[in-house]
Amino acid sequence: MITVSPIMLSIAGSVAALFVVFGLGVMVSRQMLASLRFFMGQSVALTLSALVLADALHTVNLLWVALITFVTKVIAVPLVLRWAAGEEIYGRREVDQALEIPASVLVAAVFALVGWFAVAPVLPTLHDVPFAAINLPTGLIMVLWGAFTVALRRESVAQMMGLLIMENGAFFGSIAIVHNLTVIAEIAAAVDVPIVALVIGLLIRSIRRVTGSTRVGTLDKLHEH
Repeated sequence: MITVSPIMLSIAGSVAALFVVFGLGVMVSRQMLASLRFFMGQSVALTLSALVLADALHTVNLLWVALITFVTKVIAVPLVLRWAAGEEIYGRREVDQALEIPASVLVAAVFALVGWFAVAPVLPTLHDVPFAAINLPTGLIMVLWGAFTVALRRESVAQMMGLLIMENGAFFGSIAIVHNLTVIAEIAAAVDVPIVALVIGLLIRSIRRVTGSTRVGTLDKLHEH
């Protein structure tokens, strides 16, 4: 069993708290540009988590994870989204969503409890994994919040933000228990995200040209007559 100092656990907990706060910002933000910036902040928190785990667990692989995560999710993905979706989308002041912000926060709190209680029975079996109690619940909560964001938002770009924070959540939880992947596997997993963002962004751009909007409710205009 790997012994980790309480200080490192405290730092990891603080980073996890930032990760959750930025994820909540993505979910409740009413401006597309702000939502993108919250996603970038969450990706920075994911990078910091990988660095903390790399230092505590003495594994070089997580240093590569941190570097690849920063390059792809903090730099590449935002650039791809800004280019593919168009500047006017991010200049829009309001993002349509099914619930008001107070109700959204309440539902998010319920999902947070569900995520925590869902992981709790598994944690005793991972007692020899130092950061599992921090990263696994946080990651699952973010996956649930991302799915809720997809269902909550009525804008296709905002829904894609939900998919991205779901991926961040899955990655945040997995690095605590699987941190010995080869560099090739890490690069392959990381490159997939910008490619997916580019493909979806180009689709959104094409849809906007046809319908004049990125609202999901207008996609019926794409039906063939």
